[in-house]
Amino acid sequence: MSKSPIHAFFVGRAIAEGVYEKLENSITNTLSGLGKFDAEQRENLRSFIDQVLERANREAQAENNTNNNSNSEELDSQPKDLQAIIDDLRAEVAQVRAELQKYRSRSS
Repeated sequence: MSKSPIHAFFVGRAIAEGVYEKLENSITNTLSGLGKFDAEQRENLRSFIDQVLERANREAQAENNTNNNSNSEELDSQPKDLQAIIDDLRAEVAQVRAELQKYRSRSS
């Protein structure tokens, strides 16, 4: 009978150690899987951000090229002499004043 309680103690101890090892392996594998998943998601996010930034840069470059082309066309079609621009503006202001005086004289 003395062997029975001692034997039960060692069997219980072996079961506890086996369960502990299985639990340790399960937790280790789970944490490893979570770490791997986290790393993959971070890499996917980083890749997505890079793609978005590339697309935004391409679109901005295309827009800048379009604006530069239209700006250069506008500059080519406009008079380059500052005095000529001022004279044109003064003529437009005089024309608007004359139209305004005509309108006021009709309304009175």
